Amino acid sequence: MRIGIDCRTILNPTSGERAGVGHYTYNLVKHVIDQDTHNEYVLYFDYRMRDVNDFAREHVTVKHFPFSQYGKFLSFGYSHMLIAAYLMKEGLDLYHVPAGNVPLTYPKKVLYTVHDLAIYKNAGWFPSQVMSRHVLTPRSLKAADHLIAVSKSTKHDIRELFNIADKKISVIYEGADIQKIPLKRKKTETIDKFGLPEVYLLFIGTLEPRKNLITLIRAYKKFLTAESQNANIPLVVAGTKGYKSSLLFDEVKEQGIKKNQFRYLGYVSHNEKIELLRHARAFVFPTLYEGFGIPVLEAMSAGTPVITSNVSSIPEIVGKAGIMLDPEDENGLVEAMRSVIKDNKIYEGLKKKGLEQAKHFSWERSAKETISLYVQLAKKQSKPKKK
Repeated sequence: MRIGIDCRTILNPTSGERAGVGHYTYNLVKHVIDQDTHNEYVLYFDYRMRDVNDFAREHVTVKHFPFSQYGKFLSFGYSHMLIAAYLMKEGLDLYHVPAGNVPLTYPKKVLYTVHDLAIYKNAGWFPSQVMSRHVLTPRSLKAADHLIAVSKSTKHDIRELFNIADKKISVIYEGADIQKIPLKRKKTETIDKFGLPEVYLLFIGTLEPRKNLITLIRAYKKFLTAESQNANIPLVVAGTKGYKSSLLFDEVKEQGIKKNQFRYLGYVSHNEKIELLRHARAFVFPTLYEGFGIPVLEAMSAGTPVITSNVSSIPEIVGKAGIMLDPEDENGLVEAMRSVIKDNKIYEGLKKKGLEQAKHFSWERSAKETISLYVQLAKKQSKPKKK
């Protein structure tokens, strides 16, 4: 069986750049090709990815899509016509699109991973995604022969929003194996680099309205003023600046929070992220919506107590292993932060529960279930696709 996988979302794994859906694609592909040596895999990259040694296997062929450097100039035509024409010559039994969109003119068998449908939950979070909202995502969902949903919550959204049959959707969770990753560096290299104290609160994620950071800042201000000793416990924020990220910094100024209390680190590498998680007193993530919630799982996997929201997929991932609140509950956030900081029994209990909960999610399991799905779909007779 010859299986193709679109790997264009993978950034530069040798530098630790595995953010978002690139993180998913990288880890899934690595574990799939390690587990399944019976089938042939063709991995498709674009011109930006040249270091592909991580994927070198006898049963793996690495290819770069032709003319990919010009895709930005004719985005739709390139992604949905030229790529489809190229793939038609590849003789694939199945093509997996782990992120992005399905080449809409490709008539052969396609598996499509759906990470979230946030653009339908609140269009205001993604003003530049009009084409995706109205054309690309609906057509991709329809064109694919089968869908992977990364959570039951995402599967529910797919069915509710697009009336897609239950049998067309398989739930396969993502993984997080941070506790298994040895760091080839001093244990406190990142902590020393950023000059962080022994006790700090941590948020990691894109700075955008969906992450509900304004509420976090307001709750943190209340936390600072609740008790004098809290003034020495900083809120550390790491991640790239997204849509309306300036509102976060405006709120920090509005609340009068000092520079040594609010510590913005910008984008951090994968290794730096692991170290930040491992040393944080608590990971605070009051998101408004997540298709899966990989940051929360990574925090639990690192043995860090989690304070997060009780919405969308988060309860599935956290179970009873974290403190979950209404995302708009500022006072609840304050009390949660206070309890984890002051009460070692609560801290140790959440740490232990988080590590146990994280064991239910692994990339080995994700890969095993995905390979099984590959085999089922490749054997299944395709129905002619409607134009």
